[in-house]
Amino acid sequence: MHTHAFPFFSSGLRLDADLHLPDDNGAGAPYPVVIPASGYQGLKVIHPERFARALTARGYAVVAFDYRGFGTSEGERGRLVPQEWAEDLRAAVDRAAAAELLDAGRIALLGWGMGGGVVVAEAADDLRVRAVASVNCISDGTRSTRNMHDEATWNSLLERIAGDRGRRAERGRSEITSPWDIVRLDRDGRTDGYVGEELYKAPGFGSGVSLESAEMLLRFSPQSVVHRIAPRPLLVVHGAENGLHLPEEARALYEHAREPKRLHLIEGAGHTEWMFDEHPTFRALVEELDAFYAEAFAHGPAAQPVPAPAAAPHASAPASAPAPAPAPATANA
Repeated sequence: MHTHAFPFFSSGLRLDADLHLPDDNGAGAPYPVVIPASGYQGLKVIHPERFARALTARGYAVVAFDYRGFGTSEGERGRLVPQEWAEDLRAAVDRAAAAELLDAGRIALLGWGMGGGVVVAEAADDLRVRAVASVNCISDGTRSTRNMHDEATWNSLLERIAGDRGRRAERGRSEITSPWDIVRLDRDGRTDGYVGEELYKAPGFGSGVSLESAEMLLRFSPQSVVHRIAPRPLLVVHGAENGLHLPEEARALYEHAREPKRLHLIEGAGHTEWMFDEHPTFRALVEELDAFYAEAFAHGPAAQPVPAPAAAPHASAPASAPAPAPAPATANA
């Protein structure tokens, strides 16, 4: 693949991005576009570039970027707010839609982990997005975070968030804490091992996160807006043995969505231990994504969304209590 610098601005901040193109000397231009959204602590050099290597070989252009405050992108360090990440993703769509080599009529999103919720939040009201794939997602920030904690650490986190609100009001700054005080890797051995062995190779991975960010995560509820993606297609893929973001996150997102939608639980897969370029599970996922995007792009311009009751702005919900989980989904698996 060929890679070019592709920076853009979001909320006045310059974000670092790369445009990855197929190695075909421009024969496929204007290219269909996939924009990956990283997960918690995600950087473009990790999974977005992994997806870029796979998808450019299948004729897609891929825009990989670092959210505000991460990598070399501008922005406050330690601030990890999914609602703001959705704005960054929308700016990436803006940039792609205006690029000469890219097809503005064939733009799709691909979200990983927390990014699986971010793509939903962005696409819900952006009709330029033709298809959305959400992999190992969170569907409700309070529920998904609560499921990572035992009672003691959960109550401690809530107390720290409450105390931080008072300190921010007085001093204007939020306390920085370990990212793993919020996302508990130690309760999922497979993911913990992969993160320690693979992801810490990326410079800047594992940096501290503000308690204000934790509060905003608890307010983040992509399931409250996912119905607005219809009638554009939604693909939800999740490891059936995911111990970090439990499969109920995928089922909840699927249940709240409208047709056309598909849920695929990958038998035997956890959250991320299979994310290697040549791993059979990853290669099968790429084949599934390719087929999903190709079908979506073949159906002509995006249709207008189905009218629906108003939902919470910015895919946010009160952080005081988890949203009730819907009944188990009956879905394509």
